[in-house]
Amino acid sequence: MDTTGENALDIHGDEEIIEVIDLHDTEPEPDDLADELGDVDFEEPGIADDEGWETEDEMEAEAEQDDSELTFSKHTGSVFCVSLDPATNSLAVTGGEDDKAYVWRVSDGEVLLECTGHKDSVTCAMFSHDSSMVASGDMSGMIKVWKVDTKEEIWSFEVGDLEWLEWHPCAPVLLAGTNDGNVWMWKVPSGDCKTFQSPTCQATSGKILPDGKRAVVGYGDGSVRVWDLKQGNTIHVIKGHDGHQGPLTCLACNKDGSLVLTGSVDGCSKLINTATGKVVGVFPADGGKAKASEDEDESNSVESVGFCNILPLIAVAYLDGTLALYDLSTQVLRHRCQHEAGIVHLRWEETSSVVSTCSLDGTLRLWDARTGNMVSEYHGHTAEILDFAVNREASLAVTTSGDYQAKVFCLQRPDR
Repeated sequence: MDTTGENALDIHGDEEIIEVIDLHDTEPEPDDLADELGDVDFEEPGIADDEGWETEDEMEAEAEQDDSELTFSKHTGSVFCVSLDPATNSLAVTGGEDDKAYVWRVSDGEVLLECTGHKDSVTCAMFSHDSSMVASGDMSGMIKVWKVDTKEEIWSFEVGDLEWLEWHPCAPVLLAGTNDGNVWMWKVPSGDCKTFQSPTCQATSGKILPDGKRAVVGYGDGSVRVWDLKQGNTIHVIKGHDGHQGPLTCLACNKDGSLVLTGSVDGCSKLINTATGKVVGVFPADGGKAKASEDEDESNSVESVGFCNILPLIAVAYLDGTLALYDLSTQVLRHRCQHEAGIVHLRWEETSSVVSTCSLDGTLRLWDARTGNMVSEYHGHTAEILDFAVNREASLAVTTSGDYQAKVFCLQRPDR
């Protein structure tokens, strides 16, 4: 591999150096890891008709409503993650409890590549920035990279228990965070490697900033670190009073990487300036709702956060089903959108003010952040949705679920 170009990553023995990587204006859409949401019981059809329980007929009627265009049923266990290829958005990769990942065509569900050889549930699967490679990682820490066109495994590595995995936005470089607190970085397929060591607690979430030179990582002790990928040192450490009071669950950055939004099991979201390392905003637990009890914060973690690209808005999603929409400039709560069950992930559309959510009730919902009104909802899964992805045009979504299936939904809206 030629590593002399401006966009290449050069690592030489103990003297590990990374060349400056220029950033394109568009921010990548790496897939988030499936968050741990605790044990959630979902009733099976056939439960006795007791008060407060659905009858078999009622559940069958719900299961019969399937708004999807296509169902992908190759997995034989829960499907934990999904990512669309950034080049064409025509391919999806899904990873599941069956220790496999599949690359398949969203138009007809045809499998193009079966990623095998994992030893545990595949919880991370995503395409490289140019869609030429796909990485799959399992819970035990086995990471594999496959070349899409030749369908060959070109690289593998084993780390500690895997928390998250992400491709660099414009180089063949892969980052991973592990349960022991380490962050790993590899050049693929050469395997040149360096590690970013931190406290002995999980590196629970991470994201490479759009400039390609820095990464933001959240940890199990509530701290956040901004890393210099070239030098291998921390630029900023946010902890103690400025950090969270519980493990981080999620983080996101705005389009230019100047701001990072974090979420934690402590129920709070924090806005961090990546240039100064200062916390410039704190968004309270429960999206501004009055706390019902002293224990409520602990049981209502923030599960997903995100920035709107076209308006100064942010979204914070909670395990209790609250979607809170804030004005970024004033940090005032604008809308609170209530779901029937806990929210797993949220995604903003790239060129609109619509934010999509998937939840534990198996439903995909679209919300207009300007009004706080639900635009549409899509049914079809018979268990919780664990992850989803939306294409660039926001014309389709791919969801994955505990019902062993992935589904493709055509997103119809009145403005289209």
